[in-house]
Amino acid sequence: MTNAHTETREPPPYLFAALTALVVLLIYVATLAPTTAFWDTSEYIAAAYVLGIPHPPGNPLFVVLAHTFGALPLSESYAARINLFAALTSALSAGLWFLVADRWMREVVPVRWARLAAAFAGVLVSATMWTVWNQSTVNEKVYTVSLLSTALVMWLGVHWADDAPGSHRDRWLVLIAYIIALSSCNHMMGVLAGPAVAVYVLLTDPGMVLRPWVLAMGLTLALAVSGKWSVIHDGPIEQQIAVLGMIAAVLAYTAWRDPGEFKRPILYLSVLAVIIGISLNYFFLPIRGAQFPPINEGEPTTWTALNEVLNRAQYGKPSVFLRQADFLSQIKNYFQYLNWQFARDWGRAAGIATGVFTATGLLGAVSLWQRDRRAFWASTALMFTLTGLLIFYLNFKYGFSIPVDPSKGEVAREVRERDYFFVVSFAGFGLWVAVGIGALMRGIADFFHDRVPEKQSWAYATPALLLGIIPLLGNHVTASRAHETAARDFASDLLQSVEPYGILITAGDNDTFPLWFAQEVEGIRPDVTLANLSLMNTRWHLRQLKRRVTPEFDPTKAAELWKNGTWVRPTEPVFRLTEGQLDSLPELQQVPKNGGIRFDSLEIAFGSEYLQLSDLATIFLIRDNVGQRPIFFAWSAGGYPDQTLGLTPYLITQGLVRKLVMKPVVPKDSVILTRGLGYANLPRTEKLMWDTYHFKSVARDRPKGWVDRPSSSILSLYGVVYGTMANTLRAEGDTAQADRADSVANAVRANLAGEE
Repeated sequence: MTNAHTETREPPPYLFAALTALVVLLIYVATLAPTTAFWDTSEYIAAAYVLGIPHPPGNPLFVVLAHTFGALPLSESYAARINLFAALTSALSAGLWFLVADRWMREVVPVRWARLAAAFAGVLVSATMWTVWNQSTVNEKVYTVSLLSTALVMWLGVHWADDAPGSHRDRWLVLIAYIIALSSCNHMMGVLAGPAVAVYVLLTDPGMVLRPWVLAMGLTLALAVSGKWSVIHDGPIEQQIAVLGMIAAVLAYTAWRDPGEFKRPILYLSVLAVIIGISLNYFFLPIRGAQFPPINEGEPTTWTALNEVLNRAQYGKPSVFLRQADFLSQIKNYFQYLNWQFARDWGRAAGIATGVFTATGLLGAVSLWQRDRRAFWASTALMFTLTGLLIFYLNFKYGFSIPVDPSKGEVAREVRERDYFFVVSFAGFGLWVAVGIGALMRGIADFFHDRVPEKQSWAYATPALLLGIIPLLGNHVTASRAHETAARDFASDLLQSVEPYGILITAGDNDTFPLWFAQEVEGIRPDVTLANLSLMNTRWHLRQLKRRVTPEFDPTKAAELWKNGTWVRPTEPVFRLTEGQLDSLPELQQVPKNGGIRFDSLEIAFGSEYLQLSDLATIFLIRDNVGQRPIFFAWSAGGYPDQTLGLTPYLITQGLVRKLVMKPVVPKDSVILTRGLGYANLPRTEKLMWDTYHFKSVARDRPKGWVDRPSSSILSLYGVVYGTMANTLRAEGDTAQADRADSVANAVRANLAGEE
């Protein structure tokens, strides 16, 4: 009998995998975002540009890879280059999924051309699922790198299982451990292929798990990716004992099982590979953080700060055993996102496509159960890890748009849709779909087997391949990011609304990250100091504001409104408080009921008996910059300055921002009271609206409306500004300009209505 490990096997179809990756890449390039987008896109592009540190866990692998890729002269736009990086990593994943699908179908589809065709069709489904496609055309997150590492680990696991036992095969396992450790320096999602590989090892060669070097490597990997090794340095004594005990147990087992193992290089190579893989977290983050790059979230310059970044302490999520929503609702949320994947453009008909592909994927799983148990259990382990286990671990609040039983009352919801967390799950499901398409083809061919020649019977099965193009046709409108420039244009418009050397106070991610991109990557108005209300609840953001040196105002890159003035560059920091004093500010400060504070003729009236750290920081910004820098609140911060600080009488709207003045506003020729924007500087707002703002970009027709509902509040600001100004101009007798403003407001409203 031929040994399963030494029999001659058909070589992997690398050429066809490369062609598959190329086809997928071309689809992504055709629908690629030309610039930045909302949410984390701008932060990651800017971090790549300045070699900085984005939000926890810092993602050093992404930053290094994207920074290197961004240096290639592939496009004039730096943002487009980083978006292309996302497209390329996702397309390479498709090529690797193709190799895995082909290998798993060897026992399911005996005809090579049919197997390759089914693998291509399934991978095309995987690559054009809505979330996978949408995330692959703009670098919104770091997950396409995790997608690539997961696909690579899966392929290496399959390849390892086909290799003959010996030192050559052992090196594949060391490589897998290295990639898992390294990919955890991008995001922990890259670790989730580990259980599937472990299943492959157990079902291929169970004795491997008892080899001392494998146990040592496995323990090192577990401690490294979980961060638990650090408890040796500063953890509770019981955890230190537990970790040191496990290390001692592996050493004792090695000495008992085979003392000669200590003389073999692979024991040290396997442990060293993991240490080198994880080292990027512990070298890049503190070294680069200490150089204070412009994007330096968490500022991991000390051991404590580094651990807080790696462990995401900034977000303060509860234990997984304290559910933020009931587990059934969290599962329903996953299936809500699954229902988006196959034909989101088709509205209610998308459910039919979901049913078809769910059945096809389950057919693939059943076929593997029947013909390749090892592949079945490995793929099942992968899907379980990427769905059920991930849902439990992530412990999300109720989804942004998922219906909730009214009997629950008001519930805490996620601030945005979280489908991107399951991008690898959706892509991995494409493996089952590929096998399912192959099984469907075989079923059709078997049906005709006794009626027509074999070649013809397989030809009759080819219509099953048409399943592969359904997501391509059903998602191409809403998954595409082509021609969308709203985030970049909003950032420019917001910054250009501010007088030179001004301080702009923003609310959160969507009205801040695009501004970071505009300033750091495109050089738009870096003289403006950005203070983020959300981040001002962290010490590191306050310290960075304190340290920031204001760049020189460049009138050649400014709005026409600011080009002819005389502007004096301030040299003092925005806070007079020292860094130590900023660090000592309380997280929460009780203040007198109906109390307040006065700076000259400006009176701040507290809207609550408690002020958060960000409120205190805002008050100090106001105090320390009177007469030094003009202060503005972005309209995206909503009623914050009114409700929290009682500043309504001191605010004058100019376009998308509100300027803080030191005396109560008195209406006059240029400043009038409007319904919607409060006091507004009419000439400045008009000039910004027509000479500076990218109103054509936000008002352009979008076939399916504004798809990303959670970010629609940004777009709606234009509707409010132009709509309010239309009414104001009409009241002033300027009908022509009023109609023009109305047309912009109506176009924005049409986009927002189309999102439903």
